[in-house]
Amino acid sequence: MEDGSQSSRYWYGATEEDRRRRAVEVLQAFRVYRAAEVAMRRRTREAMSMGENDLLVLRYLLRAAGQDRHVTPAELTRYLGVSTASTTAIIDRLEKSGHVTRVPHPTDRRSVRIVSTAASDAEVRATLGSMHTRMMAAVSDMTTEECDVVIACLGRLQDAVDQVDPVEEAAH
Repeated sequence: MEDGSQSSRYWYGATEEDRRRRAVEVLQAFRVYRAAEVAMRRRTREAMSMGENDLLVLRYLLRAAGQDRHVTPAELTRYLGVSTASTTAIIDRLEKSGHVTRVPHPTDRRSVRIVSTAASDAEVRATLGSMHTRMMAAVSDMTTEECDVVIACLGRLQDAVDQVDPVEEAAH
């Protein structure tokens, strides 16, 4: 015969303890995924001999090129949240390594735009292409409902971490 907690769970749903255990399991799965992603980014930076911000800039430029957008050094400075001098140093390194070029801005003669080179696009595709294929394969058979649940969960998690106030959190 079942104990009282099992029979009440049948009639009334999961207990608070069950919901908490599932929540901890979900958060742990996200932490494990995040750790794997951080390790993959480190390996990618090492394979491409780049620093983290260098790779961020390159990915940003490749995404902008796909959207047919012009990117200025000032936009990169805002995106990275670094100083103008740091952005210049990053662009200089990427230009020296053949990953980007500076070209005149088409509408502002005083400005330049930063453009990724075809070689850098090919290098990123060679380095990350098979990983992206594996990631797509991992989620492509999800149902619409499963996708909606994952997207909603990730959105709620993003909201939770975006609301962290470093000063308030340090006081606790």
